[in-house]
Amino acid sequence: MYMMAMANDKVKVIITDAQKKVRIPTGLRMLVRRACIAVLREENFKGNAEVSVTFVDNEEIRSMNRKFRNIDAATDVLSFPLGENGEYDLNPATGAKLLGDVVISLERARDQAEEFGHSLEREVCYLSVHSMLHLLGYDHMEPREKAEMRMKEETVMTRIGLERI
Repeated sequence: MYMMAMANDKVKVIITDAQKKVRIPTGLRMLVRRACIAVLREENFKGNAEVSVTFVDNEEIRSMNRKFRNIDAATDVLSFPLGENGEYDLNPATGAKLLGDVVISLERARDQAEEFGHSLEREVCYLSVHSMLHLLGYDHMEPREKAEMRMKEETVMTRIGLERI
């Protein structure tokens, strides 16, 4: 499904549910698409883009975290960027820039939503925004980078109506 991002640019957000532990609330997929598009708008991203978002359980994300990061623990979200320094592979059929893959543990997101006292929708949206920023090259290893990324996350969350209460 293509959705408008800016002007004539289109964004395709492919969402796959590869888990059976947490029921996906009505409207969550649309909210994730809105979050992804809002990040691209905020970053003035130009051109058509594609991103893949996959929902998994804790067991699967732990396996992926172990395989790709050598960390044997479940985490909330993993980002797999396909671009570097603003250069992206293109989908040969559409010409869209392939941003990468986002993998979210819905089990972990549910638990964190309860812990932080907000909805699963807000938590998954936040994880989507966070991960999209990673796909665009942002990181949070240094304090300055972390502060900049956090500010961008909150700006996008506010724009889509999910500001911190």
